[in-house]
Amino acid sequence: MPAERIEVQRTIAAEPAAIFKVLCDPQGHVAIDSSGMLMDAAGEPVAAVGDSFVVHMDREALNDYPELGRYDVTVSICRFVPDREIAWTILGQIRPQIGHVYGYVLEPVADGTLVTSYYDWSSIDAAWKEAGIFPVIPESALRATLGILARTVARGYPGSAA
Repeated sequence: MPAERIEVQRTIAAEPAAIFKVLCDPQGHVAIDSSGMLMDAAGEPVAAVGDSFVVHMDREALNDYPELGRYDVTVSICRFVPDREIAWTILGQIRPQIGHVYGYVLEPVADGTLVTSYYDWSSIDAAWKEAGIFPVIPESALRATLGILARTVARGYPGSAA
């Protein structure tokens, strides 16, 4: 059975709280996106499971489904442990909903924070499993996003202290 989860790690020279602040902020998601699909976001920073915000997307960046063009999705928080873990699923106009999950786990270490980024499509709807389009985002994109996250925090993302 092929893997249905990608997980990558990187140590970032910052406290978990500074990193978590970026991950809770809709604009933080746009700032660290390596795929080029996230164009903008609307909503308040999330603080609990069930919170959500809207992300304005442009699929042309991946050039896999250019007919999708620009569209909006809702990021819905499904795991939230302050300064330790945040995960979300994507809700959109597509039916059935896909059900893939993106997330981060933060672990304090001597040099800062060990950040684990994961992308899990093990629980997607059967219709999407049959389509054979997963993973949408490759492991290299998760790794690149961790690099951008490290740079963003080091530069002093608004309101966070590295």
